[in-house]
This record gives sequence, C-alpha cells and structure tokens, in this order.
Amino acid sequence: MTSASYYLLPKLVKDLSLPQHKIVAVLKLIEEGNTVPFISRYRKEAIGNIDEVAVRQVKERSEYIHDIEERRETILSSIESQGLLTEDIKKKVLTATVKSALEDIYLPYKPKRRTKAMIARERGLEPLAKKILEQTDDGNPKEDAKQYINEEKGVSSIDEALEGARFIVAEEISLDAEIRTFVRERFYDKGVIASKVRSKFAGTSSKFEQYYAFNERVKIIPSHRFLAISRGEKEKVLSMSILLDEKPLLSFITAKMGHCKASPYADELFQSAADAYKRLISTSIEADTRVDLKIKSDTYAVETFAKNLKEILLAAPLGGKQVIGIDPGLRSGCKCAAVSETGKFLETLTLFLTQGERRKLEAKKDLMSLVEKYKPIAIAIGNGTGSRETEALVKETLKEHGYAEIIVVQVSEAGASVYSASDVAREEFPDIDLTIRGAISIARRLQDPLAELVKVEPKALGVGQYQHDVNQTMLEKKLHDIVESCVNNVGVDVNTASASLLSYVAGIGFSLAKKLVTHRDAHGSFSTRKSLMDVSGMGKRSFEQAAGFLRIYHGDNPLDVSAVHPEMYALVTMIAKDQGLTIDALIKEDINTNKIDRKKYLSEQVGLETLNDIIDELKKPDRDPRSSFEMPSFRDDVNSIDDLHPEMTLEGIVTNVTAFGAFVDIGVHHDGLVHISHLADHFVKDPHEIVKTGDKLKIKVLEVNKKLKRISLASC
Repeated sequence: MTSASYYLLPKLVKDLSLPQHKIVAVLKLIEEGNTVPFISRYRKEAIGNIDEVAVRQVKERSEYIHDIEERRETILSSIESQGLLTEDIKKKVLTATVKSALEDIYLPYKPKRRTKAMIARERGLEPLAKKILEQTDDGNPKEDAKQYINEEKGVSSIDEALEGARFIVAEEISLDAEIRTFVRERFYDKGVIASKVRSKFAGTSSKFEQYYAFNERVKIIPSHRFLAISRGEKEKVLSMSILLDEKPLLSFITAKMGHCKASPYADELFQSAADAYKRLISTSIEADTRVDLKIKSDTYAVETFAKNLKEILLAAPLGGKQVIGIDPGLRSGCKCAAVSETGKFLETLTLFLTQGERRKLEAKKDLMSLVEKYKPIAIAIGNGTGSRETEALVKETLKEHGYAEIIVVQVSEAGASVYSASDVAREEFPDIDLTIRGAISIARRLQDPLAELVKVEPKALGVGQYQHDVNQTMLEKKLHDIVESCVNNVGVDVNTASASLLSYVAGIGFSLAKKLVTHRDAHGSFSTRKSLMDVSGMGKRSFEQAAGFLRIYHGDNPLDVSAVHPEMYALVTMIAKDQGLTIDALIKEDINTNKIDRKKYLSEQVGLETLNDIIDELKKPDRDPRSSFEMPSFRDDVNSIDDLHPEMTLEGIVTNVTAFGAFVDIGVHHDGLVHISHLADHFVKDPHEIVKTGDKLKIKVLEVNKKLKRISLASC
C-alpha cells in the first residue's frame, strides 16, 4: 500500500463500513496487480470473505484518495514555491478530505488572470482597502480617498478610488475559505433549483413542459429531474438557476469580516461584501453546486444503468441448442438465420409475409424447409416492427406441420443493428449482409444472452436513464466493470468464445483475447488450461488471473471445466486419493461431500471458504449461476397499441427500470410505463426494490395515448 492510502485509512473505514485489515488486504492485492474478480473469487481468506461489490468499492474509493493526494501534493508544492507556505496553511491542506475544500484553501495562492483587485493594487489603493478591512472608528472615506487620486495611475476621482479599494476588499472576502465553505453549505441546504421556459418556447408543448415553471430543493431533487432540466437547458428550451436568500449570507460574511456599524467605513465594507458575494462567490459556488449535482445525478443514473445491464446480461440462457433467428421486416422481408448448438451460422433465407397470399404461402413453405433441415429447439423473433405478425405466422406454420412443440419466443433486438454494422460483426461475418448478421445475433441472444450482448456497446441496449447526458468516462468504466463481473461470474468456454467475450475475462483484455482466438484457429481447440500458456502474451500473471474463469469442455483434465483454480489441483488430487477415487470419478460420482474431513485440508494457503468453494464445484463442476430459461408469453389478441384499452390485464416483460418507474414490453411495439406510484400498494422509494429488468409482470392498462404512443400501466 502507498503511504497515501495508509494516511486516509480511517476515512476509508468510515466511508465503507469495513474493518481496516480487510481494506489493507484488498489494496495490497490490487497493488500487486490482481484483478477484482480474481481477488473476490480466489483470495477470500486474505480479504476476510468480503464480496466483489465491496472489493470494487475499496478500489474506487482508494483511487479517489490517490487523486486527492496528488492534488494535495501539487497544492503544497505550489504554495511553497511562492514562499507562502506556513504551518497553519500546511495543516489545513493536509486535513482537507474533499476536493472542494482543498480548492477553497488553494484559491488565494492560485495563479490568477488579471483581476479588478490587481489593477486597484497597481494603482496604489491597497492602504485605502486596509482601512475598510480594519473598520477603524475614525476617518472619513471620501476625505481619505482624496489622497489616492492620481490621473497618471488611472484614479481620477474619489469614487474611483473607493471603488478600487472595494474591489480589493471584495477579492479578499471571496478568497476566505471559511466564508466559501459556509456559502457552499447554504447552497446545498437551502438552495432551490429553478427552471423556466425560454421566451421562444413559451406557449408551446414539448417533452420539457413540466419544467416550464419548476422549483425543487437542491438537497432533494432526484437524479432524473435534474438531468431532464439540464437536457432542456442544453437544448435551449429551459433556463436553470439556483435561488437562495442572500441576506443570511451577507450577515455571515460581514460578521466574519468584522463589520462595525459605528465605523465610518461600515458601508464600504457592506458594499464590498455584497459585491464579493454577487460577483465572485455566488457565481462560482452556484457553478460548483451544479457540478456536484451533476456528479450525484450521473452517479445515480449510472448505477441504475448498471443494475439493468447486469440483469440483461445474466438473463436465463436457452443453452447449446440449434435455433433459428428471425429479424422481422414487413417491406424488405423477414431475414432468417439458422445457427448450430455452438452458435455457428448455418443457413439463411428471407420470408415475405405481406406481399400477397402467394408470397405468404411461399414463406410458410420456405420456413418449413429450414425447420425440417435443422430441427431447431426454438425460433427467436426480434421484437421490432412486424414481430407479432411474424410470430403469428411462425406459430401457425409450425402447428399446421406438426411442430407445435418448437419454442417460439420474442427476443429483444435492442442494439442488434448496432452490432450488425460494427467492426466486430464485419470481422466475424465478412461476407454476410448486415441484415443477416442481425438475425444471427437474435438467435444467439436466445442461446446465450451474455456471450452475444458483450459484442454490443452497452449504451445501445436501451436500458439506461439519460445515458447520453451523464459523464461518459464514468459510464463506460461502470459498464465495463458490470460486464467484467457478469462474464467472470458465469465463466467462459475458451474454445467457442469470441474475442469480445474473452476480453472481459480477468487478466486478459482485448489484445490477448485476439491472440487466444488466433492461436485457437491455427492450432485447434485447447485441451487443457495449462496449454493456454502456449499463447503468445499469456504470462504467469495473466494465466493466474484468468485460468479459473476459463472453461475447457471435453478436455484432458476434468477440473478444467470447473471454477477450481489450477493452483488448487494438487489439493483436489489429494482429496480424490483419500476418497479412493480418480479426479474424474470424484466429479462424476455423487459422493457425500459432508464426509470429507475439511479440517484435514486446511492450511495457511487454503482456508475454509476456499475449501467449501472447491467442494461445491466438485458437486457440479459446470454449473451455470444463471436461472433456468422460461417461456415469456403475450396475449394473442393484443398485437398493436390499437388493441389496448383501460382496465385490460396483461403479462409483460420489464425492459428498463428507472428512478421513476419500470418500462414493460407487452407485445405492441411500444413499451408501457408503470410509474413508481403504481408499482405496489405501498410507498416505493426505488423501483429496483420491486422489479428488475427481465422480470415477468402482471399489469393493468390505465391509459392509452395513441397520438403520443404512451401507455400507462399499473402492477396487478
């Protein structure tokens, strides 16, 4: 651990509510080059068995601390180089724990552009400013100012002399860290976000109409409302400001500066304070407050996106079955693609459903030829325009020919077009039209959502909240962490996985992932985990981090299909020997694991948690942590928004969860919204407490606005 991390360990302990020794252990492992998935899965004893979420929190918080420490060192160095670093200033810098406090302390010493106060000092007005600051009980401002009139220096009158002196005082006030802290806190505690419509849009309707005359406390405004107002401001429909009663602030500022009503300079100080607040303090702190609100709102929106993405990626897979994928299209035809158990593209055809009865009969015939040739277990239909018509024809055709047992299911096609036109898709299918690539992707999404969706930029999956308005660096990092977590939680078949999927395995990355695929293509399937070391670029560290998450099916070592790390193979061999079995038999036979004497195998390297994980893997070495696949269902008599009416009850699939409710696919091309107030019969603070993406939901139609394509729903 670095000294900086040690220095703020107490704060880490307080912020994260974790014991110090666990935090120290995590930081040490991270600094040694270990990845979060590896640490949380294979170093449980070292970190006191905290989960992956806590490990990531330690990592992220420590990175924030490192940023603060770097900035702290820069500030100390800058002040020292100016010869102004005192013990008092140094103490304040060293004890500041947030970036805003550091910047407030540094502000008086920060190199500045040419200010009004600087010009006033050059004109010799600093002694007059000192009189204002000292609040002397004698003197006369106007009389005293006469001696500073100097045409050559640019001071031509008493008023100009006093104004210049006030500029100096105002700057002094604005640089006071205590005053800035007080104002900053008041902006947060008492400030009100106010938005209003710009005159150009007054009297018109827009998606921002509810914010045309809107007020809400800074302290309580939710993420989605602040981001909506910010977007309205960006699109020049709204203007936004923070309202705050300045009287208590001016009282504090003048008191802090020693304002004395009996002093002849009392009014000069008051004017200086008012100028300092309006011109120098409130503008910058309002901007800071908006930045803080943006960060807070971004963080919440990113977390919401991450939760939804995780549920989508960990959706139940159909598994290694032959599937036909259909990308619906009414005018250009439905593109069909048959894929093998491993997702290999087999054949394609196009079905025309709406160009007359003859073409429809031809479509049925062509579909059956594909079905009879490949015997799919399921047919996946993208849920875009024409999906319900396509689904009806497919079901009708299968029933007519005695194949009613084949599963027909709608699959989200969000991002499929993005994937089809991507470099990844072109590299995977260089000679196939992008419309066919979409059908292949739809089929594979049913087989294994995780393996296919990692090829799509998460932002294209349509499960975010104001995703294009939030900090993109923060968003991309969080989404990468979620994808990485899901991939390593499930595990990856190294002999069938794409480079996109392999790139998220702990310790690999995209460059090494491509080398793995190239080696596999050139030399054939990997037969053991150990043979991964033959790949160029796969060093000991990469192998250590990745091996436990890579699966080799039908290989030479039966443990290679499990989550048991190779570093524990010798231990498993010992357990098998003690049971009088080979490793293969130990895995295949349903032995009573309770009879294994766990104490016998405990050591400094192997704790009880690790041992329990190993034994659990021996029970079912190729287990998938995802839930089993279940058929979703929509009402056959509801195909478009025109078929909906209030009080109708339906079953739908949750497609997106936001701060204000859940969007639900009910099979009519337009998702309906279950507002947070209609999710349950009790108060709901966060919709994620009630539903998650992918959930089946029984709902009732409340209102249908066909003009705006809006459907209001309530959970039954």
